[in-house]
Amino acid sequence: MGMMQELRTVPNMLSILRLLLVPLFLVLILNGHYGWSFAVIALASATDWLDGQIARKFNQITSLGQVLDPAADRLFIFAALIGLTIIGNIPLWFAVIVATRDLMLLAVYPILATHGYGPLPAHFLGKSGTFALLYALPLLLLADIWPAADFVILPLAWGFAYWGIALYWISGLFYVKQVQELVFPRNK
Repeated sequence: MGMMQELRTVPNMLSILRLLLVPLFLVLILNGHYGWSFAVIALASATDWLDGQIARKFNQITSLGQVLDPAADRLFIFAALIGLTIIGNIPLWFAVIVATRDLMLLAVYPILATHGYGPLPAHFLGKSGTFALLYALPLLLLADIWPAADFVILPLAWGFAYWGIALYWISGLFYVKQVQELVFPRNK
């Protein structure tokens, strides 16, 4: 399948939509439009789930999608971390912990590339961590929109957040270990 054909698959178009929603989300949240920003991040989270389901069910998994989908996820998570930190919904340490993991992996990609490898397949733990964070971040925003339900929303949001951080970091360390074993194999 050529690049243009890959681009036209429904899962990849959903990933592109998610990429286009990132700046809209940031503009909305930073201008105090929390209801609309919640709708945008909820839509983005739904399209993340939907594009994976469609790709698997209709055999539309593409090499472009294997790069585009995680890139859209990372950018959305990063944008949500920025927005939620600025408006005070999450502490700076939370944003730093999540972003540091992605920066660590960003440093590993050139190592793979210089040894002739592309990105490694996503690990289930990484997908689960992303899933948890893509639930936690909208819920943390929802707490501002619906303060009367904080007693339910915040425990759920922080539960997803802590679980997401743990899975995110564990998967990141697995990824680094895979790269190490691939690029610097031990002689037995």
